[in-house]
Amino acid sequence: MEKILEVKNLTKYYKDVLGVKNINFELYRGEIFGFIGPNGAGKSTTIRSILNLINKTSGEVLFKGKQLTKDNLELKKLIGYLPSEVRLYEDLTVKDLIDFHLKFFDKDFSKRREELVKRLKLDENKKIEDLSLGNLKKVGIVLAFVHGPQLLILDEPTSGLDPLIQQEFYNLLLEEKEKGTTIFYSTHVLSEISKICDRVGIIKSGNLIKIEPIKDLIDKSLTYVTITSKDCEKIINDLKLDIKDYKDNTISFKNFMESNELLKAIVKYDIDKIYIEPASIEDVFMHYYK
Repeated sequence: MEKILEVKNLTKYYKDVLGVKNINFELYRGEIFGFIGPNGAGKSTTIRSILNLINKTSGEVLFKGKQLTKDNLELKKLIGYLPSEVRLYEDLTVKDLIDFHLKFFDKDFSKRREELVKRLKLDENKKIEDLSLGNLKKVGIVLAFVHGPQLLILDEPTSGLDPLIQQEFYNLLLEEKEKGTTIFYSTHVLSEISKICDRVGIIKSGNLIKIEPIKDLIDKSLTYVTITSKDCEKIINDLKLDIKDYKDNTISFKNFMESNELLKAIVKYDIDKIYIEPASIEDVFMHYYK
């Protein structure tokens, strides 16, 4: 796999206050990498440090094998960035703003611009100051996507979008993935991660505590089990279970064992019914945030 972005020991302190510490990860061509954590965990600090919007305390960032510095304009042209809060020149119309943005590039992106504006149902004649939060976000999406970047960095990209536009946005992401675009997708909306991401990194209190393929993260970490048996008391006492519910000879509990390990542990009991349910991404996330 072609390595697109390398973040090595990225650390940022705001004077004596920790932003992020020793962040390490790699992104590959054509993958969607989810970066999840609650507000204040260090997601935006990581992104702004990568893009040199704030100065790193230490560490380095390589894009396509080269140091990504604030002065490397040729590399920057290959990146599309959507901030969590879109702030633009309020006295311009949407059309004037996109025209201005495209003047920074040598190629003609007019067809891509027309496509994005149409798909996002964006009115180019409106002034920026008159736009709702959702329409501001649409403008930000156009500016991030229009020049065909090789790396998209998206910070809370769906905030303010209505459900129909959110679905169109997901379609755009999957199309970009098919083209080979690498996407760094930072969010605290956990349901989005399981829909579109290949891998996920979990950040907590400025530390990256887990990186794993999204399927493995859900499949291996946690399941919910319901057992109906006349031996429920024995099962509870022997296995020291984390019980969610217990009534009428039926127990429900969180299970952190592999399925084969669980079945071996309960084979000696008289089991009437057993149901194993995979945990949601929300359940897994809360497990790491205990």
